[in-house]
Amino acid sequence: MLAYIARRLLLIIPTLLGIMLVNFVVIQSAPGGPVEQLIGQITGTGVDVVASRVSGESVDISKSSGQQGDKGGAYRGRQGLPEEFVAEIERMYGFDKPAYVRFLEMVRNYVVFDFGDSFFRDQKVVDLVLQKMPVSISLGIWTTLLVYLISIPLGIAKAVRDGSRFDIWSSGVIIVGYAIPSFLFAILLVVLFAGGSYLDWFPLRGLVSDNWRDLSWPARITDYFWHMTLPVLAMVIGGFAGLTMLTKNSFLDQIHQQYVITARAKGLTERRVLYGHVFRNAMLIVIAGFPSAFIGILFTSALLIEVIFSLDGLGLLGFEAALNRDYPVMFGSLYFFSLLGLLMNLIGDLSYTIIDPRIDFESREV
Repeated sequence: MLAYIARRLLLIIPTLLGIMLVNFVVIQSAPGGPVEQLIGQITGTGVDVVASRVSGESVDISKSSGQQGDKGGAYRGRQGLPEEFVAEIERMYGFDKPAYVRFLEMVRNYVVFDFGDSFFRDQKVVDLVLQKMPVSISLGIWTTLLVYLISIPLGIAKAVRDGSRFDIWSSGVIIVGYAIPSFLFAILLVVLFAGGSYLDWFPLRGLVSDNWRDLSWPARITDYFWHMTLPVLAMVIGGFAGLTMLTKNSFLDQIHQQYVITARAKGLTERRVLYGHVFRNAMLIVIAGFPSAFIGILFTSALLIEVIFSLDGLGLLGFEAALNRDYPVMFGSLYFFSLLGLLMNLIGDLSYTIIDPRIDFESREV
């Protein structure tokens, strides 16, 4: 097992490198980079403020204001800006170097988890990620926990009662939950319970109240869950349907296997057959989907929920970075997400051996 883990950890290195290279090429070839973003600010509003940000020296932008056209410039909207000023912007963002040099420098820095500074927030990327992480971690952990606690028992119950009234009406509830996007359900919860049009039971902003540090520990815990109730509920509604049907279909497939028929013929109780034989085999496919489900909930599904409930987490950070072409935040977040996803896949594989010790990864070629 240790040899298998070592091989998988070593495979993370080329996988991460490939992910970063592909995304670097795609993002670098996309129009509207950080240089164009800043040039757009300069040519739009706040020229003097932005000019002082670019260089400590005074750059006379107006001296080229009478220029016509864009002499050899690669950036739209740079008419009227002096060449040395644009070159200073490129130097500030590191675009005075060839693309391959920038990529190699990024890889070298990322090896030691040096993600640099944000282009537009004047903060280190690591500090930004650590700042936003508690919100996304909270949403991801509680949502995943509740989804699995609801979906697995419900899926087992549906499989055991396949075709019954319980199976039919619960399938109707699941279809409705699957059809309603989590963000739409979040809006409905805001309207009903967060002071929208009816009740004002839950807060609409932040992870905790402003006076959270002044509260006692029991009051802090209560305040935290008070703020988390509606966002987590909205995400659970959108996440439990698929896992419930996966669990049901997995159990139905195992229930009709020959070993189950043999176990029943030996006189074993239905409960022992279900949880002593079927459960271990049926849960393998459910566990296999756990890493991707957790990553999806943690960094994808939470984006609109964070916006609706004014939760400043990693999803919102990555979205704003993409809009502003904040490359250090974009690549730093991508590196962190990819590394976490690869590690979660390894943890998912190792969980197989916990559920079914008969699985031996040592006998497999990686």
